[in-house]
Amino acid sequence: MQDEVNTKVVAIAIKGGRITAEVLKKALAKFIEEIEKAEKQASQPKTYRGKQSIKHLVEQNAAISNIEVTDGNIKSFERTANKYGIDYALKKDTSEQPPRYLVFFKGRDVDVMTQAFKEFSAKTVKQKEKQSLKQKLSRSREQSKVQHKEKVKVKTKDRGVEL
Repeated sequence: MQDEVNTKVVAIAIKGGRITAEVLKKALAKFIEEIEKAEKQASQPKTYRGKQSIKHLVEQNAAISNIEVTDGNIKSFERTANKYGIDYALKKDTSEQPPRYLVFFKGRDVDVMTQAFKEFSAKTVKQKEKQSLKQKLSRSREQSKVQHKEKVKVKTKDRGVEL
């Protein structure tokens, strides 16, 4: 059997006036520490947060639930979901017209998800009830025109001398 020999060349740059054995030892220790930290991070699977693919959601070994949403403005839901720290995945079902959206999330996040949907739906209802800025401007213009017509300009000149 033949042993494989791997050789690597490493370049370390040290800024300093005088490089002593102690400075070199500290630099090499720091270098080894960084290598070990990088290896430790590589061995741990990356955990995804917030919006992610269904594949990444399934890899987290948690029961998955879903909710059907028909709202075309699903992008505005992301802000609320991030506020509550929900890990979710969106899937667009184009087989129907209009397309519907499925929001997949972890089973343990059910209570948090329902609260987030309540807040999201309340926010959208409030936005629909709220008048747009254009409507407010046109209404105020009409009111100012009406007030302007009602004003009667009265000019009185008093040229008499009073004693």
